[in-house]
Amino acid sequence: MASAFVELLSERWACGHAVSVGLDSDARALPTPAGQASPSQREFNANMVDATADLASAYKINLAFYLNCGVDGFVALQETVTYARRVAPGVAIILDAKFGDIGNTNEAYARFAYDLLGVDAVTVNPYVGREALRPFLDREDKGAIVLCRTSNPGAAEFQGLACQHEEAGSRPLPLYCRVAHAVACDWNVLGNCGLVVGGTAPEELREVRGVAGSIPILIPGVGTQGGDLGATVAAGRGSRGPGIIVNASRSVIFASGGEDYARAARAELTRLDTEVRRLLEREPAEPPGAEPTSEQVQ
Repeated sequence: MASAFVELLSERWACGHAVSVGLDSDARALPTPAGQASPSQREFNANMVDATADLASAYKINLAFYLNCGVDGFVALQETVTYARRVAPGVAIILDAKFGDIGNTNEAYARFAYDLLGVDAVTVNPYVGREALRPFLDREDKGAIVLCRTSNPGAAEFQGLACQHEEAGSRPLPLYCRVAHAVACDWNVLGNCGLVVGGTAPEELREVRGVAGSIPILIPGVGTQGGDLGATVAAGRGSRGPGIIVNASRSVIFASGGEDYARAARAELTRLDTEVRRLLEREPAEPPGAEPTSEQVQ
């Protein structure tokens, strides 16, 4: 079973595209073409979609860069989703919001993201547990992408803590592997889950893939944050096709600060798309992770 979100991803993977474009359109960093005013967030995003619609595997929109612009930012967010849906109907839209609260609050978040905005998937925080995340997990038509091992330098402070697991016997697991196991074996009943694992941690990514089987993995951190693209693809590729959404935000959308910003973004995405395709065509060094079972964590 696979959700409509995963089916969208699969169609893009079948076309050879595994790089998503992060529309983290920070209003303070928008291009300033010589002698012209900077574009609005809405105009900038529309130009990005026009330039990348045939190459992107998904669009990832970080909520923070719209909320901090107040009402204008929220309108730009709505218009961006509407525009991307019209121009690139086969490309999944992910709202990167990292929602995670008690159940009735998450119900409101889910209605906002899935029903009001109309995105295909959201990122969620697992700290509140499966029960509280049911408003996302129970939406068969949508995707819930669970934070697992993030790309920031301080990620290991909590995510790397060793914890016991009943199926691992006396061997403790890092918390991120425990999260991956829970999502793969317990939460993904409707086939609508994904995981977030940063490209700055390829060895941790390899561990997660070994636990997660074919679950899609959203991978930030390979652009401006400096993750190794080759190591990332090798570690994250799935057991049934690519299985990865390699996200590039600033390195693509801010590839140029001049009037050629859309052309520069397309050129950078083309480069990334070509490189990821080449890496995926290589034979894996070892068999990719199979479907997760309880024995995989032993």
